[in-house]
Amino acid sequence: MDAVDGGASVGFLAPLDPADAASWWRGVAEEAARGVRDVWAAHGPDGRLTGVVTLVRVGAANGRHRGEIARLLVHRSARGRGLGRRLLAAAETHAAATGLRLLVLDTQTGSPAERLYRGAGWTPAGTIPDFAADPDGTLCATTLYYKRV
Repeated sequence: MDAVDGGASVGFLAPLDPADAASWWRGVAEEAARGVRDVWAAHGPDGRLTGVVTLVRVGAANGRHRGEIARLLVHRSARGRGLGRRLLAAAETHAAATGLRLLVLDTQTGSPAERLYRGAGWTPAGTIPDFAADPDGTLCATTLYYKRV
């Protein structure tokens, strides 16, 4: 909810209803139980969730070598300390260790996340205009990235 309140284009419009957020996370938990999605979470000293990243595996036979980094989120109170990079690195390391060789992701063009991905060695593959709405409903471009692991 903090990410949406902070303007991140992560699939929801503001204001994000807590029930909708909880429903999405229940779906993530179900996918994790089925082995479709891996989830990493970071917690602060007080136990509060400060960041999360998920890795989604492709189910098609011709795509089992790749995965998608989805929903890399860092709480606004924890930004600027390398947490996003550490979460991303954990997902990349796990992907490689489990046989994935190619990762993809998309992020809002011009967002702070682009600096993170470029700095972590991701390659932009192209930009799609008006791909998704940000939390206030404004259509924004999305840049697709890939990385060989």
